[in-house]
Amino acid sequence: MADEYLTLTLDTGNGEGGDVKIKLRPDLAPNHVERIKELAGEGFYDGVKFHRVIDGFMAQGGCPHGTGTGGSEKPDLDAEFNAEPHTRGACSMARTSDPNSANSQFFIVFDDATFLDRQYTVWGNVEEGMEHVDALPQGEPPASPGTITRATVSEG
Repeated sequence: MADEYLTLTLDTGNGEGGDVKIKLRPDLAPNHVERIKELAGEGFYDGVKFHRVIDGFMAQGGCPHGTGTGGSEKPDLDAEFNAEPHTRGACSMARTSDPNSANSQFFIVFDDATFLDRQYTVWGNVEEGMEHVDALPQGEPPASPGTITRATVSEG
């Protein structure tokens, strides 16, 4: 698996959106990448909203309720903190104050957020379509949140 090149594609095609292509990084966070692959493969992220979008900081999604209060039925993950910086396009897992509470929620960083380094697990980086993340409606929650129409993982 270490030599595999995996891409998570988030189709945000509703409204003005488009595809966001994220290079998955099993070299940084193998268990988190496995969880993302598993959830995407099960259709868990299909129809899920970006419930927290803060200008200049990040866009967060992955809550099945669209509120930031839930996760998948799977057990929480142990932290896989790494040295990958939280800079524009970094994809990282959201969690509670417990470092070992990441489950399904994730965020994509808009700008420098290196104050999060080694406190949250970076599991990928946006390679294409960051303009679609930039265009997500803002708010906590947004009045009309952006949605992941479909999430898929592919090799290549």
